[in-house]
Amino acid sequence: MSKKTFDLKKHEIDVETIFRNPAPGKFYEDAIKYDPGSVITDNGALVVRSGKRTGRSPADKRVVKTKDMNEDIWWGDINIPLDEHTYKINHRRAVDYLNTRERLYVIDGFAGWDPKYRLKVRIIAERPYHGLFMQNMLIRPTKEELAEFGEPDFVVYNAGKFPANTFTEGMTSDASVDVNFETNSMVILGTEYAGEMKKGIFTVMHYLMPKRDVLSMHCSANEGDDEDVALFFGLSGTGKTTLSADHRRKLIGDDEHCWSEDGVFNIEGGCYAKTINLTEEQEPEIFSAIKYGTVLENVVYDPDTRKVDYTDTSITQNTRASYPIEYISNAKIPCEAGHPENIIFLTYDAFGVLPPVSKLTPEQAMYHFISGYTAKVAGTEVGVTEPQATFSACFGAAFLVWPPARYAEMLAEKMKKHGAKAWLVNTGLTGGAYGTGKRIDLKSTRAIIDAIHSGKLDGVETVQDDVFGVQIPKACPNVSSEILIPKNTWDDPSAYDAQAKKLGSLFNKNFEKYKADSSVEIIKAGPNV
Repeated sequence: MSKKTFDLKKHEIDVETIFRNPAPGKFYEDAIKYDPGSVITDNGALVVRSGKRTGRSPADKRVVKTKDMNEDIWWGDINIPLDEHTYKINHRRAVDYLNTRERLYVIDGFAGWDPKYRLKVRIIAERPYHGLFMQNMLIRPTKEELAEFGEPDFVVYNAGKFPANTFTEGMTSDASVDVNFETNSMVILGTEYAGEMKKGIFTVMHYLMPKRDVLSMHCSANEGDDEDVALFFGLSGTGKTTLSADHRRKLIGDDEHCWSEDGVFNIEGGCYAKTINLTEEQEPEIFSAIKYGTVLENVVYDPDTRKVDYTDTSITQNTRASYPIEYISNAKIPCEAGHPENIIFLTYDAFGVLPPVSKLTPEQAMYHFISGYTAKVAGTEVGVTEPQATFSACFGAAFLVWPPARYAEMLAEKMKKHGAKAWLVNTGLTGGAYGTGKRIDLKSTRAIIDAIHSGKLDGVETVQDDVFGVQIPKACPNVSSEILIPKNTWDDPSAYDAQAKKLGSLFNKNFEKYKADSSVEIIKAGPNV
């Protein structure tokens, strides 16, 4: 679409050739022409490169602090303040750069499937790859909705090929991702990683939705035949995507959701799945979604056959696929559902301490939600076998805007009002810590999730964990009772006790920074060491 029928002068952009919401084929054509390294795979997906940055740059993310900005914002390492003058410099730098381009791509779409809460988003980008990526990730308007789109609620200026001026006050590198809630705009400089746009919009929703009493969440969601809804929270490597992608249940979304008075709705119109070691056998839904219209980011392929090698991480381990959610065969369209019956916190516990499944009280749910725990192995060097605890508030600290307690309180209120149950599911180790323990098998974890969905764990006899105080079911259909009580799987019970106290102490140490904003009941719900 040319300037004659659509222009961006209202955004200070004056470029002769502008393409607004074109068909995927247009992005393909221009990527092959103008984006070095772009190719089409044997199954029709578009391979692209994101440049020197192959992941987000959280240390370069800024939130503009204006005189009207609410002081309740969670300022610090996550929301690093930026003054208005510096934002204007970066904004001008981005606009001036975009005005030197021969062609630009504009994507108009929605964030949020519920029309009552959806945000009208406009992306202005130079690279075809960025345009197709966000056309996949935003909710695509119909022809009629696009004609009546009007002015956007939020605009993203993606000038990622052009660096930030490192001499500008507050810049820590040549990359800068700046969100301004006063002007409802976002500027990207110095990074071509497409995930910055996706997570930038998520950050915006994390700020705006709680102001409307809607809880924004970093989680996946699915729905059963009886319209029972489950939410899955979990950090990287815990199984969030794998366990929510169930062919027997409808996928509402894989990453970003909101919980309103009417129920749950997906924020996005697409999925952004990791593809490292992807196989058709292990993740058939994702594997089948990689086809024409899908963006494959930083993957390695055979130049002759154009087949992708998902095991090759020579560019990055963070290889990704972006595709419309309807590419998932069992996706629920529109991506909305009722109130959740089950809230599932997933963790990979490399300490071998937490049970495969346990039931949480409302206070424990808030504690574990604020904690956002998982664990990873310290490294691969000889002799390094100690696991490392990792905590990310609300299982997505990098995208929070309000203090974590605000989201936790909203979660507790909604769980209480709608009778949702909370579960802690360990997909990590059993029978010992890293080095001696083994991972809980996926078949058992899936059986546990099935039992949660079906309600078969609701009335099962439980035993209370000595350190964490959670209720552990003594039986679960299709799961060996021997693994349900973690202490019983260790050869040395005293070694288990020591490890449990160690992990409990790490929880308590991490929670110190949240005590001031938490109630006595939440604090008491933590480990007893």
